[in-house]
Order: sequence, then C-alpha cells, then structure tokens
Amino acid sequence: MLQPGSTIPDLAVLDQHDQAKSLRERLGPQGGIVYFYPKDNTPGCTLEANDFQALSAAFAERGYAIIGISKDSVKSHVGFCAKQGLEFTLLSDGDGALCEAFGVWQEKVFCGKTSMGIVRSTFVVDGAGVVRKVYANVKTKGHAAAVLAELTP
Repeated sequence: MLQPGSTIPDLAVLDQHDQAKSLRERLGPQGGIVYFYPKDNTPGCTLEANDFQALSAAFAERGYAIIGISKDSVKSHVGFCAKQGLEFTLLSDGDGALCEAFGVWQEKVFCGKTSMGIVRSTFVVDGAGVVRKVYANVKTKGHAAAVLAELTP
C-alpha cells in the first residue's frame, strides 16, 4: 500500500461522466481525498459516499477534491451518483490498475471465505500528488468527518 511520502501514479481512468483524465489532473489546489471502496450501492459504500457528499463543501473550502474509486463500471457510477445525489468524482478502475498501484487490491476474508478485493482505504494527497496520510481498513461511520477534522483549515 502506498505510504506517506509516496507519489501517486499518474494513470488516467474514466469518471462517471465518461471522461478520462489523470488522477493528478483531478486534484484540487491543496490536493485530494482519494478513497477506495468495494462496490456501488452497498450499505457501507453508500454511507461513506453520502458522508463525503455532505462534507464536500467543507473539503472544497480547504482546497481538496474528493475522488472515490472502485472497480464498478461507468454505468454503475452514473446510477450510484443519480440515486445518492453524489456530485464529486467517481472513477471506474475496471482493470484494477489504480487499485494495484495504490496497493488496495488485497486478499480478504469474509464469512470464512478468502477472496481478492478492495480494502477500504483513504489517501490524503497534496497538490503535487504526494501522499500525506493513509487510512487503511476504514470503518465508514464518521470517517469523512475524521478526515476533514485533520485537514488544516
């Protein structure tokens, strides 16, 4: 998993508007909150997305873009955004290139079954694309507020 001080990969993937831009091009003036989540329209992922949406103006005031990433399709992201009223960027990492580059594609155990999947993780990235903080194995409740509280106003 990328650690503080690492530079994020400069890969381009499609967003929910079917536009391909590099991750660095999507950062705000101060940087970005780049969070990886397992699947659109599941309870934990919906809670996390709604919490980031509710605080999106406060993140923007601090100069940070919110960028959610999963392996879901662009079509899935379009529906998720419409259903939940999400206005921040969701990236479709269908081939898993970003998941692999950030190190969030890992072996997981759920109900006794082992499989590969996205480990819910958040990276605070500065405007130059350098990771400043990593939250691994995130619990969704209160996570967005905790990230916001640690940012310099």
